[in-house]
Amino acid sequence: MTDEKSASPRLGRPAAKGTRKPPRSFKQLLLRRLVVVIPAFLLMVVAVRTGLLDMSYDKITFGKLSWFDNTALVEHLRLVVVRDNLTDLPRHCLVFVVDGSADNNTPTMDVLGRHGNGCPGTTSSADKLFSLKIDRSERTVQTDAGTPGTFHNLPL
Repeated sequence: MTDEKSASPRLGRPAAKGTRKPPRSFKQLLLRRLVVVIPAFLLMVVAVRTGLLDMSYDKITFGKLSWFDNTALVEHLRLVVVRDNLTDLPRHCLVFVVDGSADNNTPTMDVLGRHGNGCPGTTSSADKLFSLKIDRSERTVQTDAGTPGTFHNLPL
C-alpha cells in the first residue's frame, strides 16, 4: 500500500509533519484573482486607448509585400496619418480613395474626412483633406498636407 502523503505531489515548501493549511476562504480567493485581473484590465484599456495595440499589430503584420496590397496599405496609412497628426479626425473617420489600378506602381490616394454619423460634425459629408503619392517599389509616401499641390516625404 502507498502512503497518502507520498502519493500526492506538493508544490512549494513542504508543510511540517502533522500540520495542514486551512482552505482559503471565498473572500481570499476573490481578492487574489482581483489583484491580477484589475491591473491586467487597466493595462489593456490603456493599450487600446493610446493606440499602442493598433501600432503593435501594424508593425507585426505590415511587411514589404503589403505595399502591393491596397487594403493593407490603406490600414497602414490610416495609422501613420493619425500618428503624425496630419488631421484631427479619428481613424475611423478617414476615407482613402485610390486613384489608379491595382497593378499601378505609383498610385495617388485622396484622403477624405467624414463628418456626421459618429464622426465630428453635424451634417453628413466627406471633404478632401490632402493627397498621398505612393511609390510601392521604393516604399515611400509623399503628402501635400498643409501645403496643397507641393508634396513632401511622409516619415514612415
